[in-house]
Amino acid sequence: MAFQLTPEQEMIRLMARDFAKKELEPFAGKWDREETFPEKAIRKMGGLGLMGMMVPVEYDGAGAGAVSYSLALQEIAYACASTAVTMSVTNLSSDPILKFGSEEHKQRYLAPLARGEMLGAFAVTEPDAGSDPGGMTTRAEEKGDHYLVNGSKIFITNGSYADVIVLITRIGSEKSNRGLSAFLLTKGTPGFRIGRKEDKMGLRASDTVELLFDDCRIPKENLLGKEGIGFKIAMVALDSGRIGIASQSLGIARACLHEAVAYAKTRKQFGKNIGSFQAIQWMIADTAAEIEAAHWLTLYAADKKDQGLPFTREASMAKLFASEMANRAAYRAVQIHGGYGYMKEYKVERLYRDARVTTIYEGTSEVQRLVIAREVLEE
Repeated sequence: MAFQLTPEQEMIRLMARDFAKKELEPFAGKWDREETFPEKAIRKMGGLGLMGMMVPVEYDGAGAGAVSYSLALQEIAYACASTAVTMSVTNLSSDPILKFGSEEHKQRYLAPLARGEMLGAFAVTEPDAGSDPGGMTTRAEEKGDHYLVNGSKIFITNGSYADVIVLITRIGSEKSNRGLSAFLLTKGTPGFRIGRKEDKMGLRASDTVELLFDDCRIPKENLLGKEGIGFKIAMVALDSGRIGIASQSLGIARACLHEAVAYAKTRKQFGKNIGSFQAIQWMIADTAAEIEAAHWLTLYAADKKDQGLPFTREASMAKLFASEMANRAAYRAVQIHGGYGYMKEYKVERLYRDARVTTIYEGTSEVQRLVIAREVLEE
């Protein structure tokens, strides 16, 4: 069955491509080297509607849907994967507010997130609770008109800059997933502070930090949904987030292919362009074919989300295949460049580092395989 993009989707893709080419690509290498968070460019993206693409227009979002979001995110990631993950996480943090938040939550947080006036973050991972959220120890205790939260979170994207954070924590003595709840944590909340900034292999222009809670006082009205549904909220958000990481992976892979093809056409060995050698052609062919496969897997998952259909399995398939494909594409691009690919002056060195995390965050490849297998076995 053919999947034809609408004129609106094509327009959004071209708008994102034009912005990325002018505002991101010329500076991405410098941002990476200097670990500069591109706050000014991200605010411009908010003005273009890129930070609230799946938020309905009644909350000042673009109302463009998941397919358009995927297309735009691919273009941003092609130019700067660090900026793409910032965009992805802000869109991800909007999703649980839209689905589980009160009307007051939506007006107070969702609309400013969609307009790019606020940045969002999503805090689940802890030092001893990554793939097993049921193992988290950060705890909220009810105290009159508020909750007191104690504990910590790690590897939180946008953590230093986020105005609102969807925080998953434990309430009460229940130690399973059923004991988790979600809160909307705002910048400046008493008892909340930013901890260590991570020194990362890749995505170095993206902000990744530790969050610390010492009797952090969160008002009761900032409980998202109701007590005990935090795990459900996290899983719903991560389904959408996996479409985002698949899209980011596609952007990185497309950039790898572009760099590899350009180099193969100009680099000469044994008196001819290396692109004329079968070994190089096969690497280029494999990358091109795998990008096409990942593209359609990702758009299929996004289209199911747009239709309001279950898409957990499809999102996990897209994330698994696209992220592992991006790592293969980066490996081949560096290999085609030979020794030059190992040098920081060439873009493929950065792409190689940026690709690596895509198989880890928002559910490792191993977790994706578990999700896919469970969905298939339960059919």
